[in-house]
Amino acid sequence: MITESKDLNGANRALQAGVLAVSMYLMENRDLQSLQSETFLHFPLVEVFIVVFCFTEAATSSGCSLGKGTVWSLGNADQTSVMFNFPDQATVKKVVYSLPRVGVGTSYGLPQARRISLATPRQLYKSSNMTQRWQRREISNFEYLMFLNTIAGRTYNDLNQYPVFPWVLTNYESEELDLTLPGNFRDLSKPIGALNPKRAVFYAERYETWEDDQTPPYHYNTHYSTSTSTLAWLVRIEPFTTFFLNANDGKFDHPDRTFSSVARSWRNSQRDTSDVKELIPEFYYLPEMFVNSNGYNLGIREDEIVVNDVDLPPWAKKPEDFVRINRMNLNFPGAGMKLCPGWEVFVLSSGTVIKTVEELGFLRGGKTKATVFENENYQALESEFVSCQLHQWIDLIFGYKQRGPEAVRALNVFHYLTYEGSVNLDSITDPVLREIPEAYFIRDPHTFLLTKDFIKAMEAQIQNFGQTPSQLLIEPHPPRSSAMHLCFLPQSPLMFKDQMQQDVIMVLKFPSNSPVTHVAANTLPHLTIPAVVTVTCSRLFAVNRWHNTVANNSGVNKRQITDLVDQSIQINAHCFVVTADNRYILICGFWDKSFRVYSTETGKLTQIVFGHWDVVTCLARSESYIGGDCYIVSGSRDATLLLWYWSGRHHIIGDNPNSSDYPAPRAVLTGHDHEVVCVSVCAELGLVISGAKEGPCLVHTITGDLLRALEGTENCLYPRLISVSSEGHCIIYYERGRFSNFSINGKLLAQMEINDSTRAILLSSDGQNLVTGGDNGVVEVWQACDFKQLYIYPGCDAGIRAMDLSHDQR
Repeated sequence: MITESKDLNGANRALQAGVLAVSMYLMENRDLQSLQSETFLHFPLVEVFIVVFCFTEAATSSGCSLGKGTVWSLGNADQTSVMFNFPDQATVKKVVYSLPRVGVGTSYGLPQARRISLATPRQLYKSSNMTQRWQRREISNFEYLMFLNTIAGRTYNDLNQYPVFPWVLTNYESEELDLTLPGNFRDLSKPIGALNPKRAVFYAERYETWEDDQTPPYHYNTHYSTSTSTLAWLVRIEPFTTFFLNANDGKFDHPDRTFSSVARSWRNSQRDTSDVKELIPEFYYLPEMFVNSNGYNLGIREDEIVVNDVDLPPWAKKPEDFVRINRMNLNFPGAGMKLCPGWEVFVLSSGTVIKTVEELGFLRGGKTKATVFENENYQALESEFVSCQLHQWIDLIFGYKQRGPEAVRALNVFHYLTYEGSVNLDSITDPVLREIPEAYFIRDPHTFLLTKDFIKAMEAQIQNFGQTPSQLLIEPHPPRSSAMHLCFLPQSPLMFKDQMQQDVIMVLKFPSNSPVTHVAANTLPHLTIPAVVTVTCSRLFAVNRWHNTVANNSGVNKRQITDLVDQSIQINAHCFVVTADNRYILICGFWDKSFRVYSTETGKLTQIVFGHWDVVTCLARSESYIGGDCYIVSGSRDATLLLWYWSGRHHIIGDNPNSSDYPAPRAVLTGHDHEVVCVSVCAELGLVISGAKEGPCLVHTITGDLLRALEGTENCLYPRLISVSSEGHCIIYYERGRFSNFSINGKLLAQMEINDSTRAILLSSDGQNLVTGGDNGVVEVWQACDFKQLYIYPGCDAGIRAMDLSHDQR
């Protein structure tokens, strides 16, 4: 919400009430008046705007703009963010100390403290545990590069400091991409300008024969990341099309300079001495950037080829293939990234929980050998070429080879204005004076003041040359752990020795005639109670403690929920949600139109939540933040969904324990015409995908906005199961064995039909693989992008009702 106001006392009251009110520099009126003689690029003093945010799930961080550490950004859990450019660092500090302690978010293993919000990039890097997690392959290469970009000041909010990613492949010409050939992978130990030996000699001679005394020598007069190059990559999609046109007098670039071919762009980056561009993250997740879906007239090249969609390599038949293969080669299949034969799958069947290492058991006997994952895993394993070199590219972009003698030796020196701190526009010292033309100064006996013309000229130069990220390391970045080393660890998710390949390594039996219908595997070792929580159709639940890789149901908490549910409700997996700490279970389907919260330790009812006009039919939980906070979505027969916030601190729905009897939903999601039967929520994407008894599935934001409908084919009218990954893959199961795979932007990517009534589906964390189980008692593994069958486990002696994965997906 943005309102005009000049009442700064009101802003202070708002801060105390629990919202952030960012006014002009958050200064008192007399301070504002004293600043009116100054020149500010981003905050004209015509009006004072009060911007009000809810900061319950916010993150703040400082950054650098035009060489000054005065940028401050606020990001919200709904995936929105606002960036401010303040006049000085003292003002940034004042703003941060006006906020609650939110830190820089909860994903990087950093405390939620003001000192973290004000920490330098190098301090953030040293304080975080992300490097260790990357080394252990707990996070992907993509996730780690995004982390480095973020703390180094790269942001989607600034085209001139857009996140930078490497080229990883070199073969964009072949019909087939042979990932066994090292020559198909780029040498990541060298900057893009030094890959071609002849061009490397050119750049080295330029540096060694430098003659300009006014400017320090450099290898490259262009940069690997600029606002111009970012807009060139993204020119086909809004809002970047508009940004591009605004920057170029309303015209598109010359067709021969327009991004029209991946192979052509790679060749230029190896031959053209003025082209040393690296890539942007979208190359690894956004196939829409290669399609001219808006039909822009981009012209005709000199070779008489019309510029339309981007020409892809022959080995990529469609944009989705290119992004998937490119991403697959960026990421090595570590924990949580690729489905491997070491998955631990919990399958519930007639009151029995089965835990497998490599093959899901055939309770009646029998054994098979995992031989199918060959093609996908083979390709991904070859991307070890990337994983074993990536730390060297990090040294060039973020590390010790970014500056100084090591940068000179690595042919990695850019124009001095691209480096943070090279010029301080707020204070002038003698060393800087020697590099600035006389005409830009007004001199007196004691001071040197920059003229406005110089400030504009310097800013234009910085924007033209691009900006190098903040330097995070002054020593070599550690390499990633060897894949072969991990293979032989007992807990490796990659593969197992022959003697460890068992059908079933654990079976849990429960003294109940009611089938198990829900399972939740919250097994992170830092939890107070790592456990597998199981719930039966009769609402008997058990907390099976997790010890290393074994769940044990001896001495577990077993409780019976006796509260009456609506007689018309068919109890299924959608009726239950277990919190990430295993301490509470949420159940819906009650006759009074509520859903309820119970303690798994005592079985006692702790909260009743009302909000719907009819019986609540389904629940879903998002991934959790540090502290256990997450989103809960409830769907109802009233054809609406409500988005709630679960407080991990207070263990209630809502933020305020004093009003836990009447919590208010964060958003109301409408658009369905029938009873809601399935829902999935992803906090990372800020999206809720839901399906009604009949009709298309709907995609909402977590603020309640309806984005689009996911329209299946004419036979796909009755959705029953939904699974969405943080990568934007959405799998929907319809009645009668029909599956559809949608991109989060609504494109139908694939569909299939199987001869089974599916009861449970799971997506791997990267969205690449799908696991299904149903009435036939068989667990099957599919390649999600095209529903290619990868593996079939031997059948169980009863139908499968629910599945879940351990935290490491082993």
